[in-house]
Amino acid sequence: MTSVLVLGESWFTYTVHQKGFDAFYTSDYVEGAGVFLDSLAAHGHEVEYLPSHRIDGTSFDRDFLDRFDVVVISDVGANTFLLPAETFTKSIPTPDKTEQLRAYVERGGSLLMVGGYLSFSGIDAKARWGRTALADALPVALLDRDDRVELPAGVAPTVATAHPVVDGLDPVWPALLGLNEFTQRPGATTLAECAEHPLLVVGEYGQGRSAAFASDLAPHWAPAEFLAWDGYARLWDQLIRWLAAEPDAR
Repeated sequence: MTSVLVLGESWFTYTVHQKGFDAFYTSDYVEGAGVFLDSLAAHGHEVEYLPSHRIDGTSFDRDFLDRFDVVVISDVGANTFLLPAETFTKSIPTPDKTEQLRAYVERGGSLLMVGGYLSFSGIDAKARWGRTALADALPVALLDRDDRVELPAGVAPTVATAHPVVDGLDPVWPALLGLNEFTQRPGATTLAECAEHPLLVVGEYGQGRSAAFASDLAPHWAPAEFLAWDGYARLWDQLIRWLAAEPDAR
């Protein structure tokens, strides 16, 4: 059984309701990874989920990270890992979680980063993962600017390379509405493309493996048709098994 830690993919929303002279506010909390988490669990993976606001306060030391075969980071920026409350508000030095994650992959762990407005470089380059220690462990090179490629009309991804991760999947997938732009590193392999950009790239780092999926695992870039696609769960299951170097995943 593969043990997976999923980080991020949650947010708080604050809304201003302006009604003529008067205004009032409402707030909401959303976790967007439900379909993804359920698909992993349905395939027998043991999943632990830490939403974005719980990353601060969690120790990313070796004892914690080495419990997991694969760590997934989805739509949460580097500042959440670099600026815990102790450091940001009290000026107390704390371990660099991005370096701890890099070291985890180097010694044999596996990492998957999934796209979104706060993945890779992100909107207005605020995700800033390319300026962290973890960037070295990714199979892709990140841009030093806003890296979003918005595809409001939808573009269907296509399989680019035969590989155990995409084995048995349709050659053309349901359309996506956007992705993060990056480039494949030397030695890595692009398995799928979308709008002439790399969509899914895999590689190795140290003793571990890593993957980058440029689009989202949930709305809005991944519309309902993508989540309902019969290849959705199979894609993530095969990717997790390959990352964990399970014997049948080659």
